[in-house]
Amino acid sequence: MTPDELKNTYFEWMYQLVCNDKYTKRLSYRKLLMFLYDVPFAYTIPMDANRAEDGTDLRYRFGFENSYDPRLITDTIDDKPCSVLEMMVALASRCEEHIMSDPDIGNRTGQWFWGMIANLGLSSMSDARFDGRAVQEVMKDFMEHRYQANGRGGLFTVKHSRRDMRETDIWYQMCWYLDEVLER
Repeated sequence: MTPDELKNTYFEWMYQLVCNDKYTKRLSYRKLLMFLYDVPFAYTIPMDANRAEDGTDLRYRFGFENSYDPRLITDTIDDKPCSVLEMMVALASRCEEHIMSDPDIGNRTGQWFWGMIANLGLSSMSDARFDGRAVQEVMKDFMEHRYQANGRGGLFTVKHSRRDMRETDIWYQMCWYLDEVLER
């Protein structure tokens, strides 16, 4: 397998983790997710380094689940910083597996992922409507914390936020969001 083939297989693996008809309504979002895979995740809040670490760890999870030698992953996939897509998929997975897991409901990794996409304002960016410039602006605003104090325009909106979400690490943003979801 060539490095490009392995990278494509990895992308497809991430795509299937978060995309199904329940969340995408039979639309393709490959262009959006590929774009997010090409955008390096940059952060200014030190604790968000953990989100980047989770994203790069996702590469090795992929390798383990597909029986690839870790050295192959290191040499072919782990050759760049964590991407926005990797960070978001890893965060959605961590949310489902470590906090929100409920066997009676089933796996909601896609729900958490598409909630972030919607809050960023990107849910209309199916392949047929994809606008790379607009997505680039959204990514710039997100990583520079140019969104509303309650998180609208970032990954999570919290109606009754305790703090300015622009100054809060992503993990706490997610936890406060989940607190509001669970209150409903």
